[in-house]
Amino acid sequence: AAPVQVQLVVPVAVVFSPGSVPGDLPRPLPFRDVQEMEISVNLRTSVTARYEMVFRSTTAQEEAALAAVTPRETDAALRPLQDSSMGSLTIYVVPETSSLLPQGISVYVGKHRSALVRAGGSLAALHTRLRQVTQVMSFTATSIAAALSDRVANGQLSPDARRNLKSSLGYEITFSLLNPDPKLHAVDWDIEGAVNRYVKPVVDKLSLVANFSVDSQILYYAVLGVTPRYDKESSSFLLSAHSLPHVINPVEARLGSSAASLYPVLNFLLYVPERSHSPLYIQDKNGAPVRTNAFHSPRWGGIMVYNVEAPASSQASIPLHVDVDMARVMEVFLAQLRLLFGLSREELPPEFLLESPGNEGLADWELDHLLWAHTVENIATVSTTLTSLAQLLDKIGNIVIKDDVASEVYRAVASVQSALSKLAMGHLHSAFQASKEAVTSSERAFFDPSLLHLLYFPDDQKFAIYIPLFLPMAVPILLSLAKIVRETRQHKKEPTKMD
Repeated sequence: AAPVQVQLVVPVAVVFSPGSVPGDLPRPLPFRDVQEMEISVNLRTSVTARYEMVFRSTTAQEEAALAAVTPRETDAALRPLQDSSMGSLTIYVVPETSSLLPQGISVYVGKHRSALVRAGGSLAALHTRLRQVTQVMSFTATSIAAALSDRVANGQLSPDARRNLKSSLGYEITFSLLNPDPKLHAVDWDIEGAVNRYVKPVVDKLSLVANFSVDSQILYYAVLGVTPRYDKESSSFLLSAHSLPHVINPVEARLGSSAASLYPVLNFLLYVPERSHSPLYIQDKNGAPVRTNAFHSPRWGGIMVYNVEAPASSQASIPLHVDVDMARVMEVFLAQLRLLFGLSREELPPEFLLESPGNEGLADWELDHLLWAHTVENIATVSTTLTSLAQLLDKIGNIVIKDDVASEVYRAVASVQSALSKLAMGHLHSAFQASKEAVTSSERAFFDPSLLHLLYFPDDQKFAIYIPLFLPMAVPILLSLAKIVRETRQHKKEPTKMD
């Protein structure tokens, strides 16, 4: 792949409230400082993270907001007072003794683009906390390496890096209800209401990243590809962790949506086990039951098993009517959706407190987290696509490149350069938009129909096609020519008669 050099600039405002300024500050406020971090990918790809920090004191309005009782109220009051542009961060430093943060918590991350941090006494301690916060709220070396996973040797990547969905211009989300036993179970799910209530706010927030379409289906007589094991002790059926991969393939054949889709499809399956395999529980690797009774498959989606209580009396009417508790189901599916997009919140120190994003499903800074990763991934993808296109055109000697293909290539290159310069200026939103345009243009150029048929029509195929057409016509012509040549020679040999 072609060399890629990216500089990611994060504008950070560090705001000191009264009584929180460390004694060993190098110069009086306000002042600027720059910190850089190299993210190692490989020799041909260099990524530099540059945190451009402005250190200043609070304004009177910010002080009033910091006087609130809870961090959540403070976060809401501070929002209109800070730079809310994408990719930027505002970190408010409160005194070490502040009662605003709960006991034992030194960092509170709000649901917008700001955080509260205890001063930590010295500048060194404060810097450590600032570094942790900026990496949690913007990007980590791991998230950028995962975005560039196609350029990294397999051994260097953590297993989680390959879980995340690839950057795409769109995604399709399909919710499927699998009812293998419709004679015994009449299952009702209010999927439309659940999508409007739980999925729509998340998709609206993510609409900046890509286009989303959501659909649903009910599949009858669709069974899992694995027969569960009966456990006498618990008188229930168990699916063990090692058999879960085999569950997906047979079901996938019935889903049928991914074949016709231009975009990656995320499948969320709700499985109501048949009466003969109820209740059905999923076990983890250690043999313990999984609390949510669900599992997810990286880059594919997730499956949740929804057990139905067997009727108390054998006289109960058949089919048994089942009303699905959509709140419980959607909680699991939205958690899986976050995992697929790499927004899990696991690797945080215990002194961190993260505000719940509420019904939007993800905080503003988590949206930025996606944009940083997808922008870098798009730039690398375009670079690879254009390099492949150039190599291809070198191989096909007689190719004609039309003006519209050339203009798409120029547009892709210009958009990538624009994305790189916007990143270096700290303008994340416009950088991401430029990187999306670059992907669109490079794909259009690469898959242009005028180039496509030449790929599948090399010279040896031309001979194979034309020889059967022209040979029958050529044979009599060649024989006639041979005859004419023979006669001419004979004519020359014969001596002319003299009278």
